Amino acid sequence: MSNEQRTAVVLMAYGTPRTKEETLPYYTDIRRGRPPTEEALQDLIDRYEAIGGLSPLKQLTEAQRDALQRELDDIKPGHYQVFLGLKHATPFVEEAVAEVAELGFKKIVGLVLAPHFSSYSIGQYIGRVREAAAPHNIEVVGIDSWAREEAFIEFLADDMKKKLATMPERTKVLFTAHSLPQRIIDDGDPYPDELRATAELVAEKVGLTRWSQWSIAWQSAGRTPEPWIGPDILEVIDQVATTRSSDEPIDGVLVCACGFVADHLEVLYDLDIEAAHRAEPLGLAFARIECVNDNQKVMHALAQRVTSA
Repeated sequence: MSNEQRTAVVLMAYGTPRTKEETLPYYTDIRRGRPPTEEALQDLIDRYEAIGGLSPLKQLTEAQRDALQRELDDIKPGHYQVFLGLKHATPFVEEAVAEVAELGFKKIVGLVLAPHFSSYSIGQYIGRVREAAAPHNIEVVGIDSWAREEAFIEFLADDMKKKLATMPERTKVLFTAHSLPQRIIDDGDPYPDELRATAELVAEKVGLTRWSQWSIAWQSAGRTPEPWIGPDILEVIDQVATTRSSDEPIDGVLVCACGFVADHLEVLYDLDIEAAHRAEPLGLAFARIECVNDNQKVMHALAQRVTSA
């Protein structure tokens, strides 16, 4: 079978520095070519140091790529080839599409390692693939959302049940995703509805009562002057602590970071360190649901979405 008859899958993720020397160019790319201040750069370096020196995201994203390839090979051997395209690190999305074109593929399925659609995130990834593919006359089909994917919901619900069994009886579950600028939402972006859909499906499987046992928070807002979606998880943890003297006191917080599908800085630092440290002096037990990473059942479900596309 020639590559013209096969389908390329461009699997996309945010990217991360692979070495400490790449931290500056990586941060500069995030800032659209504007180098960060020395203070901002050092802050990022310090956060990486706190989780071991670098993020494991590179290895995890490559493991997800390999797992998706295995599942596609099982479903339809020889028909698909998975290429990794990153937003802020090499191989960039455009580099992945250039390789696809060089190899003679005429069809691309674009899949982002993020379940919740937003024009600001998934929309931009798919847009970059289409723009890069257009000069080569390559057909592009984008998978916009997998917020309601059954295997994803089951993965979160199963781990949530296990974690809740180790937590105080009066524990509140907080579903989180990366915050976005408020202006995006004001323009009608469906991102908050996407997160809520995942949260409601997981809560239903676990048997949580709406709002009294779970709610939504946002995290890891960008350090820019404009407002970002809230409430921030640190604020919510503070609010939860104030209810301890009410008629329905809460003794623990369990975070389901369902907006993230791999362990990286926003999870390992913003939650496991920063949020956990916020909860500790307030007397709140704290735990977090596992990330998908390269879970076989979820990767199989994503492979089925690729073949359906």
